[in-house]
Amino acid sequence: MRIVIALGGNALLQRGQPMTAENQRANVRVAAECIAAIAHGNEIVVAHGNGPQVGLLALQAAAYHDLAHGVASYPLDVLGAQTEAMIGYVIEQELGNLLPVEQSLATLLTMIEVDRDDPAFGHPTKPIGPVYDFETAERLKVASGWAIAPDGDKFRRVVASPKPKRIFEIQSIRSLVETGTIVICAGGGGIPTMYDDSGRLHGVEAVIDKDSASALLAEQLDADLLIIATDVDGVYANWGTTNQTKLGHVTPDELACLELPAGSMGPKVEAACRFARTTGNEAVIGSLADITAIVQGTAGTRVSPVPGPMAPTR
Repeated sequence: MRIVIALGGNALLQRGQPMTAENQRANVRVAAECIAAIAHGNEIVVAHGNGPQVGLLALQAAAYHDLAHGVASYPLDVLGAQTEAMIGYVIEQELGNLLPVEQSLATLLTMIEVDRDDPAFGHPTKPIGPVYDFETAERLKVASGWAIAPDGDKFRRVVASPKPKRIFEIQSIRSLVETGTIVICAGGGGIPTMYDDSGRLHGVEAVIDKDSASALLAEQLDADLLIIATDVDGVYANWGTTNQTKLGHVTPDELACLELPAGSMGPKVEAACRFARTTGNEAVIGSLADITAIVQGTAGTRVSPVPGPMAPTR
């Protein structure tokens, strides 16, 4: 079975943890153990988030800019490429420590095309980087041309989050998968790129949603299964109430009729529904720790165009 696994941010950093290299490696080691458990007999492609890592690099780049006057900070697409390589390196190494030595692994920097007319560019919503007080945020807004938005009682930079259109390296990824290589790619939603009026490709100050990019990746690879791995065991109706219920097997239309929690679950549900509708195959949202049971069909919220028992459980 060909499986695309979209690792949530908790696979790299638990909520509230300091973002040290040691903490991230320890979390990746746990994720690698889960992935290794299903590697035998399956074709595996791993995508992952990078939000905290990009934020840290952006902060470091800004500090360098302040210290070295006249040297511009690296643009967001370059920082995204850096994190793809950095995180891929750790995932690849930890998987390699668990799998047979003959198992080939590859991390592939992944450029993804976005539409320059995407309405998201007129309405930046994706927060990145550190939080600032109002005065600092206003100074950066003027000096750097950033869009700034409230984040609680602080402010953060926000950038556009356009929809992914095309994965440039898809043929290379496919070729590697077909030879039995476990591929780590499309990290952080991929590196957002677009063509200018002269037909030249260049990076964009934007962030593509990781789950949306993973759904496109799974579609274009003809994956049998898309697993959106997060820190909860599924999608819940009436989340946070005494009547919350975990959804078992649902169709995209059934999900559209439900009131789901805002925030991080929304993009995951949207990505799962897109994959199910487009391919006719199944997407599952669930806990990384349950990945073996997910592959066996006994865990997570399973999204399929074929109706099945919703089986909500308390």
